Amino acid sequence: MNKWFKGLALAGVASASVLALAACSNSSSGSGDGATTTVSMYMPGDKPKNYDALIKKANAEIHKTYKNIDVKMTFIGWGDYTQKYNVMVTSGDSYDLAFAQNYVNNASKGAYADMTDLLKKDAKKAYDTVDPAYWRGLTVNGKVYGFPINANVFASNSLTFNDYFVKKYNLDISEIKSYADMEDVLAKFHKSEPGVAAFAIGKDYKASPRHMDFPLGNGLPFAIDSSGKNTKVVNAYDTDEVQGILKTLHSYYLKGYIPQDAATATTQYNLQDNTWFVRQETNGPFDYGATALINSAGGKKMTVKPITDPYKSTAQAQVAVWSISKTSKHKTEAMKVLNLLNTDKKLLNNIVWGIQGQQWNFTDEANGKIKTTSKYQPGYFIGAWMMGNNKILYTQDSVTDAQVKERDESIAAAKESASLGFNPDTTALKTEVTNLSNVMSKYLDILNTGTADPVPTIKKMDAELKTAGYDKVQKELQKQYDAFLANKD
Repeated sequence: MNKWFKGLALAGVASASVLALAACSNSSSGSGDGATTTVSMYMPGDKPKNYDALIKKANAEIHKTYKNIDVKMTFIGWGDYTQKYNVMVTSGDSYDLAFAQNYVNNASKGAYADMTDLLKKDAKKAYDTVDPAYWRGLTVNGKVYGFPINANVFASNSLTFNDYFVKKYNLDISEIKSYADMEDVLAKFHKSEPGVAAFAIGKDYKASPRHMDFPLGNGLPFAIDSSGKNTKVVNAYDTDEVQGILKTLHSYYLKGYIPQDAATATTQYNLQDNTWFVRQETNGPFDYGATALINSAGGKKMTVKPITDPYKSTAQAQVAVWSISKTSKHKTEAMKVLNLLNTDKKLLNNIVWGIQGQQWNFTDEANGKIKTTSKYQPGYFIGAWMMGNNKILYTQDSVTDAQVKERDESIAAAKESASLGFNPDTTALKTEVTNLSNVMSKYLDILNTGTADPVPTIKKMDAELKTAGYDKVQKELQKQYDAFLANKD
């Protein structure tokens, strides 16, 4: 699921708390003969209210395979995680496992342990369960530095509608396939509920073209056609498609459908609340349509309408990745934990569904079918999208065999992006990339939220990008992409 609304880039974190994190992040204990090694795991989000029971049960399950390994999870709020994570990485702190951010850049500069051999030695079973597209997407300079969550190897960005309002105002969303298609329903909704965000977007939101990959991330303008029909590295903001989307969003902004403070707001439009009518989310085969979103919202009904084409891509491979710190004192033990999170059903399911007998019960244990209880609520489990191999998760009895079959068939049939596995080397472009990032930071939010009139704003942005070194970076990316295509299997 897309987490932009959590406010990952929230500023103003107190330096004292950052230093405190760095000081305490090595939570592993000694590892001599017979001693227990505690593997530290850092991840974004709020600590579950039943954490003590969850981790006790998890460690008991781990001990069945590795009797001297424990896990300790440390949670950092969504708004603080990126900044605190960066402190951990740049300070060389010896954490064990962390939910990776800016994967390629941190891997390239040596912040992560090389997993290439560890995977085959200590997590061979788990390695073999992962779709090969992930390993291609995570390979940097011939080596692998992260373990992916085997789940939505392809995904579509979707407009997600709040069924409460859809039904309340009898709104027809059946034919919506693009941003522009929302015009009528947004107008009707806004007239009825002017105090509720019609299109709930905010700071850090990115509009989605139908089939573009961003080799340096969507914070920079460089884009590649996922279909492979066009092999040129282009400025996405200069394309007719993206400019058309931004014109639509700007018109929505002027009409009040988008919050007027969207470019600066870090408002959390919680899934379970009726503070929004439509939002943008990312959905893949393991989400079973809107099922995963509905679960996360405690049963609140939603409908998803895809607006991008599904491709197995480098970006999708890097959505949810666990890294081991290069300075970790327990690399082998950390890899063994990853192995179990991706192969041990009991371990994974009692983390992502909560505790058996409390948050859920079996309805058909032989076939891994469960039913959640009234205690299955946000705050009593950890999202499957960031924990382990989703293929071994139990499914709710409301998920049909036909849906599971469709999931597996869609994964097998999914197309690979033309740029899957393209992780460019920007070592010689650090100055230019930094300068370009500084330019984009001035324009990304006002353009993507519809706040600014796109055509004159893009013209001004492009002039600044050129001065910052756009042409040099584009030329080098094109050279590397041409070489990548020439050497593809």
